[in-house]
Amino acid sequence: MSTTLFEQLGGKDAVNAAVDIFYTKVLADDTINHLFDNTDMPKQIGKQKAFLTYAFGGAPNYPGASMRKAHEGFNLTEAHFAAVAGHLQSSLEDLNVPADLVNQVMNIAASTHDDILGL
Repeated sequence: MSTTLFEQLGGKDAVNAAVDIFYTKVLADDTINHLFDNTDMPKQIGKQKAFLTYAFGGAPNYPGASMRKAHEGFNLTEAHFAAVAGHLQSSLEDLNVPADLVNQVMNIAASTHDDILGL
């Protein structure tokens, strides 16, 4: 029986831990933390947890805005995307997620590139 990436990662607790570590890294990064100056972080963290649960196969749908809509108007660059992706990858590595699962997550992140950057 095949399991979802969500299940392989460890389910809700693992996604929650990864998102918490991720935002600690993002908010400590002076190259991108200004993007969150006017953000309700508890709400943002909740949205990120819901989105990743969906993206990893742990929920049938995501009730939030599309990636394109959610990121429009921020004038995000390749450097912003790379910084965020790097923090996602290092957060998973901090949790000792196996490399093959990290690669799957990063492929999902890469698939959002054009929408996030508005290309």
